[in-house]
Amino acid sequence: MESMGDLLQQLQSPSFRQRSRSIAEQVMNDPLVREFHSEHPDLQEEQLRLNMSRLYQYARDRRNCSQCPGLERCPNDFQGHYCNLTVEQINGQPQIVDSRTPCGLQLAYEHEQQVRQRIRSFYVDERALREGYDAVEIARKDMQRVSAVNRIFRYITDTKEHGLQTQGLYLEGSFGTGKTFLMGYMLHELAAAGYNGVIVYMPDFVEDLKSMIQEGQKLKETTDLLKNCDLLVFDDIGAENLSPWVRDHVLGSILNYRMNRKPTFYTSNYSLQDLERHLSFTSRDGEELYKGQRLMDRIRPFVDVVTVKGKNQRGS
Repeated sequence: MESMGDLLQQLQSPSFRQRSRSIAEQVMNDPLVREFHSEHPDLQEEQLRLNMSRLYQYARDRRNCSQCPGLERCPNDFQGHYCNLTVEQINGQPQIVDSRTPCGLQLAYEHEQQVRQRIRSFYVDERALREGYDAVEIARKDMQRVSAVNRIFRYITDTKEHGLQTQGLYLEGSFGTGKTFLMGYMLHELAAAGYNGVIVYMPDFVEDLKSMIQEGQKLKETTDLLKNCDLLVFDDIGAENLSPWVRDHVLGSILNYRMNRKPTFYTSNYSLQDLERHLSFTSRDGEELYKGQRLMDRIRPFVDVVTVKGKNQRGS
């Protein structure tokens, strides 16, 4: 390691001073720095020289941004930010002040992160949420979906214009027609508008609920989340293996709280009539028609049915 004396000697050497003067002249003659000076003619050249490092960073960042390689490969010292210079009057004298300002790509990334934080998912493949953001592409893959896609668009527009509705949607259709993707798209678009949402994959969620019987606090936190979120999606309802407790005390409680308050959405391979038969049967008590009907009274009046047609796109 060099001694302090050696370092001081290098700083005082003619070659070092010459190199420093050369770099300073390059910075002062940089077109971006000259433009900045012309915008602030009250700045003296001495003030510019005292802020040489700021001017150098400013010009370097601006030049990098003009040839932006994308956020992930941002060459600036502070990724997604550039050095911004302003001139402020301090004690009656103009002073150069620098700040790190987020670029457009960084702002878009931060906005997307905020949107994603408004959406909670239980056991839903994250690809369904991520890829579901392009509903137009979903429609193009199979033109039979166009009617359903347009209905989702209308719902999103109505909510943005008039606020949260109490009526939800029931997406029925065969396997792989894009029902979950459409719900993911809706959640994303409305999260961008400030609403929070939860999407629940019913078969796995119901099994997990059964294990929560002995975990009272966790069960309460989970059901409270589903009761109070702005938008709740029960994905693939009808594919779960119900127990009387889950049906009557968990699902019934959630739906009873939400009806006439907040919208609930469903995707299913069943029609509403077939879903009622499914909800009437549990693995322990067999068929109990009136209990299925009671739960359907909390579903049927509060949804508009949307039939999602098309070919099975899974694996394609």
